[in-house]
Amino acid sequence: MNISLDGKVSIITGGAAGIGLATAKLFAASGAKVVIADRNQEAAKAAVEQLDGPSAIAVHMDAGRAEDNQRMVQQARDAFGRVDILVANAGVFDGFTPLVDTTEELWDHVLRTNLKGYFLACKAALPELIKTKGNIVMTASTAGFFPQQGGLAYTVAKHGVVGLIRELAFEVASFGVRVNGVAPGGTITDLRNAIKLGQAYGDDRSLFDDPQVIEFIKATTPLQKAGRPEEVAGAIAFLASEAASHITGQILLVDGGYSVRGFQPPEQQE
Repeated sequence: MNISLDGKVSIITGGAAGIGLATAKLFAASGAKVVIADRNQEAAKAAVEQLDGPSAIAVHMDAGRAEDNQRMVQQARDAFGRVDILVANAGVFDGFTPLVDTTEELWDHVLRTNLKGYFLACKAALPELIKTKGNIVMTASTAGFFPQQGGLAYTVAKHGVVGLIRELAFEVASFGVRVNGVAPGGTITDLRNAIKLGQAYGDDRSLFDDPQVIEFIKATTPLQKAGRPEEVAGAIAFLASEAASHITGQILLVDGGYSVRGFQPPEQQE
């Protein structure tokens, strides 16, 4: 079966950059209508201009606000008449911050965006997805399975996303709605720190602005390369398509083989 999204209406949170933008481009090229929802309004508008497909709109939203998620879904309906696919993808990083340095502010910000934001997006979109027997794909992470892929807040949030995928898949299966996830390993994106941390990655730059991070990913990944957003987008498109019509509650690891043996510092590898 071909992976086709022709005529499907999709919402992608965090769709203005990185994995979200790569997914938006692939969806549009596959015939889907795309709603790019992002807190960066100008970047969302610019992303729409990059798409090769029938139609797309940008929605300015804060993933952690219920009313913004509800408005996002309403704008998708107003523009395209329905919602078939939700890709919950918006996220921030915690700069590998351990417990002793994790402030309440950092904890709240990361959990609000990376977990509460997914919950709110799912809650807002579900009534429409039930109508269309649509599906949800969430961006988890290898941090949802292994420690030291993030700091405390990020790792806890991604473990929460894994639980959300599995529990929600069970809850909504009787409505014909599928829920799956992807768990990228080290992937070069525009992932940014939640706040200015004043530590190793002590500002709001992208994590991957530091070339040492990329070299570390290569050294700890069996395929010896960092992932690309397009590689994760391909997995999301598969799970969102009819090619995966009998798959739900699953999390596809897109990690270059990282999960084969879990985290090992480079000096411990053969």
